[in-house]
Amino acid sequence: MDSFKIKTMKILIPASEGKSKIISSSNLKFEETNFMFEDSVRQVVNLLELIDEEDLRPIYGTSQEKSILFHRQNQSIFKEKCVPAINRYTGVVYSNIGWNDISKKGQEYLEKNIFIFSGLFGMVKPLTPIPDYKLKMNVLSLQHHWKPILTEALSKEEFIIDLLPQVHRKAYTPNENVFKVDFSVIKKGKKSAAGHFGKSVKGQFIKYLAENNIQSIDKFSGFKYDGFEWDGIQFIKEQN
Repeated sequence: MDSFKIKTMKILIPASEGKSKIISSSNLKFEETNFMFEDSVRQVVNLLELIDEEDLRPIYGTSQEKSILFHRQNQSIFKEKCVPAINRYTGVVYSNIGWNDISKKGQEYLEKNIFIFSGLFGMVKPLTPIPDYKLKMNVLSLQHHWKPILTEALSKEEFIIDLLPQVHRKAYTPNENVFKVDFSVIKKGKKSAAGHFGKSVKGQFIKYLAENNIQSIDKFSGFKYDGFEWDGIQFIKEQN
């Protein structure tokens, strides 16, 4: 597989918890975008409408007051204005991708090849217009809701690089065309997931893929960042 050049290498990444409150200068509302998974999103919104306010805190992981605000925001998404997903998400991965600093060809690469997994929207592309929202993939059995939908949507892709965290990987069933890439740290002979520290290197890796138009695994070895290097299976950083 390493030496086989892939014509269409798709890349799976997670949405970020951090989101911009930016309001679009256009009046485009989510209900007007003809989103490909609209019916499935409406099913999630309908599920949210069945939840009592006293049960919201475990879902949103914050105070009751903020949970109610997030809940109402999620319920009204179809009437809200949108911005491209790549501008909406502001987490560590996305700040390291640095969309606005990437070349036009790099942006075109990302729009063509990146799929972003989202608890509320299932899967979007960088330029998919979405409203502000807050809903994790690991609540309300959303992984099970999206699993058959996203599995089917990805079933015809020739080759997929999975950069998802474990919680998002449960939202689809990978086939033989999926190659999972992890970021790990070795300390005192013990290997563990890079966790939060792996987010910045993941964002830098995605930028590397885009700026260099990478289409095959054998080019991954050209990426080195903050001590992480490709070992043929995953990115490893050895610490003393």
